[in-house]
Amino acid sequence: MKLRHATGIAAAVVTLAASSLLSGCKHEKPNFIFMPDMYYSPAIKAQEEGAMRMPVKGTVPRGFSRYDFEVENNEELGRRLTNPLARTKAVLLQGQKQYNTYCIVCHGPYGEGDGSIVPKYPRPPSLQSEKISQWPDGRIFHVISSGQNIMPSYSTQISQEDRWAVVHYIRALQRAKNPTNEDIKISEAM
Repeated sequence: MKLRHATGIAAAVVTLAASSLLSGCKHEKPNFIFMPDMYYSPAIKAQEEGAMRMPVKGTVPRGFSRYDFEVENNEELGRRLTNPLARTKAVLLQGQKQYNTYCIVCHGPYGEGDGSIVPKYPRPPSLQSEKISQWPDGRIFHVISSGQNIMPSYSTQISQEDRWAVVHYIRALQRAKNPTNEDIKISEAM
């Protein structure tokens, strides 16, 4: 019985020693390569020249809407671009949501240019100023789409429809701060 126990221990020790010795061996080339084309393929980084496929000519990404106006005469653009959205409660709420997401940090909650980022960066113009309140909707839309001075373009972050909704919301902020005679008559009738 003792002999069997000693033989078993010896076999275990020999197996353990052999496996630890063999585990240190390196095998540089495998005996058989199953798919040599994949094994020896050239490595290309994802954004490297030649790795990116060019889209088929004439294709347009889903949800893409072309904006042909780059830096042009803003006065003319203001007249050419008109807001296609009706001023409804849903549009104003959507504009408020987008304004509070993207614009409030610089322009502030009431559009006065007193956002939370202002101490670190130059103060943006007040959307309540007489100059900007005189701008047509198309010009405000163009500034949101193309950017101006240190303000970047928001055309990739905000959809075209939502940019028009932001314009309506900016107009609502302006009217709340400086109501017209028509606004006062409407509120008195309520």
